[in-house]
Amino acid sequence: MLANSEARRAAVPNLFSCKDRYSHNFLFRGPELGGGVKLTLLFKASIHGFTGAAFHQRCDTRGPSVSVGYNSSGYVFGGYTTAPFCQSGQFVKDSKAFLFTFKGDKLLKYPTTSSGYAVKMISNCGPYFGEALVLMNGGAAVTYSNPGNYYTFPTAEMHGNDLQLIECEVYQVEETTELEDPWRVVAWDSQRRKELMDSVSKYEPLSSAVSQVRVLLVGPVGAGKSSFFNSINSVFRGYVTSQAMAGCSATSLTTQFRTYTVKAGRNGKPLPFVLCDTMGLEDSTGAGLDIEDINSVLKGHMPDCYQFNSATPLHSESQGYRKSPELKDKIHCVVYVLDSCKISIMPDKLEAKLSAVRRKANLLGIPQLALVTKVDEACPLVKDDLTNVYKSGYIKDLLQEASAHLGLPVSCVLPLKNYSEELELQLPVDILLLSALQQMLRFADNYFDDLSDRFNFSKIDK
Repeated sequence: MLANSEARRAAVPNLFSCKDRYSHNFLFRGPELGGGVKLTLLFKASIHGFTGAAFHQRCDTRGPSVSVGYNSSGYVFGGYTTAPFCQSGQFVKDSKAFLFTFKGDKLLKYPTTSSGYAVKMISNCGPYFGEALVLMNGGAAVTYSNPGNYYTFPTAEMHGNDLQLIECEVYQVEETTELEDPWRVVAWDSQRRKELMDSVSKYEPLSSAVSQVRVLLVGPVGAGKSSFFNSINSVFRGYVTSQAMAGCSATSLTTQFRTYTVKAGRNGKPLPFVLCDTMGLEDSTGAGLDIEDINSVLKGHMPDCYQFNSATPLHSESQGYRKSPELKDKIHCVVYVLDSCKISIMPDKLEAKLSAVRRKANLLGIPQLALVTKVDEACPLVKDDLTNVYKSGYIKDLLQEASAHLGLPVSCVLPLKNYSEELELQLPVDILLLSALQQMLRFADNYFDDLSDRFNFSKIDK
C-alpha cells in the first residue's frame, strides 16, 4: 500500500519516468512498448470532468493509451490498451492489454486472460477493461472492480478496496522520433559557454537612462519562473544555489512582485539585467495574478516586494505606487514560461489570460519570448542526453504548439531545463540557460531601437 502522496510519486517512475504524476506528459518505460515512447495527456478528470462524455470527447479514436486512476488511500492503478476508444458498446480484441498497480515501489502487471474481451467501449463510462476494472463507472468518480472477468488480480493489492477516485488520467502512447539533423544548431562545448557568459556580462543597454534591462517572467503556477532566476544565478555563481522560493505547489509560491539582480560571482558586480518575478497565472477566475497588475508592472508602476492581492489589483493610491515611472522602471522584455508537460492541456481560461498579457505588451511595444521548461521530463531522448533537445521531433512539436497557444513565432520559443535536483552545474544546462538570456537581452535592444525610431532620436534620455 502507498500510504501518502509522496510515496505514490516515488512509485510512479516505475511506470513513468517523470518524477511528478501531475506533470502530464509521462514517458513509458514498459518492455511491451520498447521503452522509447512518450505519453501525452488526453484527459484529466479534475480538469475535464468525471464523466463518460468528457472522457470520450477527448479520447475516442486515440490509441494506444494508458489510463491511470488515483484514490485517497494512495493507490495508483489502471490499464494499457493498444485499441483506440470508441462508443460502440462492444468488446474489442487486444492481446497486449494489461492492468497494473504498485506494491511499495514495485510495479505489478496483470495481462488480459482473454484477448477478445480486453476492452469494452461503453459511452457513459471511463476506461473499461474487460468487465474487471472500470475507471469512472457510470460517469461517476468511482472504480468498478470485478476480477476474474478477463483479468485476474487481488483487489486489496490493486486498489486497497478503495473504489473512490480522486483523479483519472488517460495518456496517448506514441513513439519518440530522433531527427537525423538538429533543427537548430548549437555548439555544446565550454568555449560556447564562455562566449555566452562574456556576451551577457559585457552587455550594455542601448539607452543611457537604463543600466539594467528589466525582463518580466510570466506564466502558470509551477512552470519554473522562480527556478529560472535560481538557475541563472547558479550559472554566474559557479555552483547550484537557490535564492528565490521555488518548488511544487498547486498555488503560486511567489506572492510578491520581486526583482532579482544577478552578480558576476559571489562578490562580483551586478550584471546588466534584472529578472522580475510575478505570482503565477491560474486558470480559475479571481485566482492567481490579476491581469491589471501585469499592466502596472509593464508600465513601471509596481514597487519591488509589492504583495499581490487577487481580489484587489494595484491602484494609484496603493502604498509604493510609482506614479511617474522612468524608462529604467518599465519592462523591456516579456518572457512567458510554460511547462512542457502541460502545454497539451492548457485550460482555455489560462490561454485567455496569456493572450490578455500579450495584447497589453503589444500595445506598449514590448518584445516577447517564451521558454518551454522541463524538456528533459517531456522526452526520453532529451532525458538521456540534453544535447538531443534540437534532435527531438517531439520537442520541436511542443515548441510549435506553444507558439500556436501564445501567437509567437517559433523562433521566439526556446526549450529550457532549470536546475532542480542537481548539485553541480552541467554544461548543456548552462548553454540552454545562457542562450535564452542572451536572446532576452537582444530583444530588449529591439525595444530601445523601437523607441528610438518612434521618437526620432538616437539615444533615449528619459
